[in-house]
Parts: sequence; C-alpha cells; structure tokens
Amino acid sequence: MTKTATVYTSEADSESAGRELGRKVAEALGPQQPDALIVFASSRFDYPRLLAAVSDACGPRVLAGSSSAGEFTARERGEGTACALALISDEIAISAGVGVGVSLDRAQVARDVVSSFRGLESRDFPYRSALVMTDALAGHADDLVEQLTVLTSGMYQFAGGGAGDDARFSRTHVFCGTEAFTDACVGLELLSRKPLGIGVDHGWVPASGSLRVTEARGAQVVSLNAMPAVEAFQAHASATGQRFDQSAPLPFFLHNILGIDTGTGYRLRVPLTIGEDGSVHCAAEIPVGARVCIMKTTGESPIVAAQRATQSAIRSLHGHKPAAALLFDCVATRLRMGDAFGYEVDSVARLLDGASLVGCNTYGQIARADGQFGGFHNCTAVVMVLPA
Repeated sequence: MTKTATVYTSEADSESAGRELGRKVAEALGPQQPDALIVFASSRFDYPRLLAAVSDACGPRVLAGSSSAGEFTARERGEGTACALALISDEIAISAGVGVGVSLDRAQVARDVVSSFRGLESRDFPYRSALVMTDALAGHADDLVEQLTVLTSGMYQFAGGGAGDDARFSRTHVFCGTEAFTDACVGLELLSRKPLGIGVDHGWVPASGSLRVTEARGAQVVSLNAMPAVEAFQAHASATGQRFDQSAPLPFFLHNILGIDTGTGYRLRVPLTIGEDGSVHCAAEIPVGARVCIMKTTGESPIVAAQRATQSAIRSLHGHKPAAALLFDCVATRLRMGDAFGYEVDSVARLLDGASLVGCNTYGQIARADGQFGGFHNCTAVVMVLPA
C-alpha cells in the first residue's frame, strides 16, 4: 500500500515555509516518517534553510526535488511558493543520488546519480523508475538522459524536468537531502512491485514548411536553410500576419516555437533570444542537419495534451488505481496561458479521481518510457503516476 500527501505553502520566509510544509506532512501522514519527500520551491527561498526546516519538521528518509518556476497541487497554485509530495509505501523502495558537473561531464554525473540505485543489482522489484531533475541551464539535458539510459541498460523509465528559477533564467538548483546543488542532476529511484505510469504529450502542430538546420552551436541555431535563423521567423510572421518585435521577441516566440522532426513526431524547442548575427538561441540543443518546423498551438491544446498524457500514464498502471501523480509542464506554457494554466492543472486532477497531485513549471521536461515520446522536451506535459 502507498499512502501520500501533497502540501503547499505561500509563506515568504524560508524557515517558516519549510516548517509549514513539514507540519502539514506530519498532520496528513501521522507519526510515521515519510519514506520520501519531493520538494519544488521558488528561487525566492534560501534552500538550505527551507530544506533543513522541512526535514526537521517531518523527518523524511529521502528528500529530493528542485527549484521551480511555478508550483502547484490539485488545490493550490502560484509563483514564489513551495509544494511537496510525501509518501509512505511498503511496495516502493526509494533512494536518491546526485551528480555535479552537468556542463562538463554528463557521463560522470550519470554514474554518480545511479551509484545509489539499488535496482541495478537487485531483482526484488520488477518495475524500475526514477524521477530525474537537472540544471537545464547547464545544457546537454538530452545527452544526460541518454547517459542515464545507457548506464541503467534501458531497464528504467524516467520522468522529470529542468529546474527553474521563476523565469529569471539565471541560476537553478536540484535538491538531495538538505543540500541544494547547481550544475547538477538528482535522481530519485522508485523500485516498485506495481507499474508506474508515464505519459507525454504537447498538442503542437507544424505551421510552416520544413526547414533544415544548416548551422547550430548547441542551443544556438545560427542558420536555417543556409540563411540567418531569424529570417525564417520574420518570413513566418509576415506570412501569418503576426507582429514580430526583434527587440523583444519572446511574446512572439512563445506562440511560435520550433519542432524537431523525429519521423514519429516533433520534439519541441522554445526560442528565447536573437543574436547580433541573426542566430536564435533556444532553451535546449538542436542538432545540425535536423529538419524543423515552426509550430503552432491553440488556447486549449495544452489542456488537451495534459489530459492525454495523464490518460496514457493511468493506462500504464494496467488496472491499478493511482495513488499520486507528478505533473511537469514548461514555464513557457504557463507564461503563454497566464491564469488559464490553472485549467490544465484542474483537468489533470479530475482524471486522477481523488489521487494526490503535485508539480511545477520547469525549464524543459524529461520522459523516457516504453511507448512514449522520449528524451528532453520543451512545452510538453509529462505526467508520472504512482500506483496505490
């Protein structure tokens, strides 16, 4: 049996916020220590103080999580806040590992993360999953997911995302125990006797013809079809009657993102800024030679996508009821939708039929599971559902 509790605080002081989260967990779960506590918290907090206070208040055996760019449960939602999922289970074994130096050596970071995983040697649990949170500002998230997949021999499924900092795009953190790390990745191993479900969907469709990435440097797209990348966006804005202010391009970019054609779908990348040379810097890497399209969505598409992701995750439980779910969606989605983002959270909560829900807005989303569109994404809903 798995027992869960979701808690939320809008308390501004770090120590007070941590105490409130921990107190609410203790009230919900009783005297038994949580086997795990997953924390998402705004960049406004002093993380060591917050994490120490919540740990002192409810004594979790394992604590993991990240900074975020919008936090929510099924009942509450905001920015500049903190939330957490606590669980006690006799059917899920939990451990956590952290690796530092994502920008320098993903292979070593992946080795450090999985060094704490027990499912690589033990066969006591048939289902192996991990919640993975990384410093997406350090880059190379796709490579990191690939390294984790190789080191776990493809036996694990992953869900999670890139830590946020309230859309400042300056400095993000991941949590392991009462410590906060930058340029790092944390993995929370979840070994289970029942399947855990992961669902992925985004709801965007091509709005332009196919374009070839003729030059790129990591997340910086220098040229498309051998012309400065910005010219493709200029032409698209003109063709669709949209305003494109190159001195302040983000409002346009939030509605006109890039989709990498994988042959089976589109993996999304959010453009952020324009360089003096006409290059476009995106939220994650785009490989040279890739075929891309400028994508479009409708106002309700993110809600429908989150619903489909949730339904897919629930189906992956193979008849078991959900105990709790984690929802990750892009900060760009929240910024584009505004207050309507709450409808997305509400729609996911309704499908869970009373199960706990917690999540945050991230700088990219991570998913790797059978039958799902895997890798590192932008503007995509990723849902992980734990069985009851």
